[in-house]
Amino acid sequence: MAFQYKGKTLEELQSMDVRELAKYVNARQRRTMFRQYDKIEKFIQRCKKKIEKGSKIRTHDRDMLIMPQIIGMTIYVYSGKTFEPVKITEEMIGHYLGEFVLTRRKVEHSAPGIGATRSSAALSVK
Repeated sequence: MAFQYKGKTLEELQSMDVRELAKYVNARQRRTMFRQYDKIEKFIQRCKKKIEKGSKIRTHDRDMLIMPQIIGMTIYVYSGKTFEPVKITEEMIGHYLGEFVLTRRKVEHSAPGIGATRSSAALSVK
């Protein structure tokens, strides 16, 4: 079965303008589309140019909405430390890029340091 987003096929979604697509997304995403219309259009054009050149698409725009025109691309999104790859699929339409790249890592503790416990105070310090 072919992918559908709120009754529209992927081909129909890709042929739509950003403002037409805004009718089919939730209120928060619709507001973002109307306010950042130019920014979204420039991002889509930049992605297409980078794909033609064969270079990586790297961005700090974690608040960029995922549009149907960029499906199938791999976008490297900044996590605060490194650029993490995100493979864009159909199910991601209407979500933000930042949702798929975590900014915090799980805390991993090692052995306790000197002075951390009473027993470690008895050790000789060299």
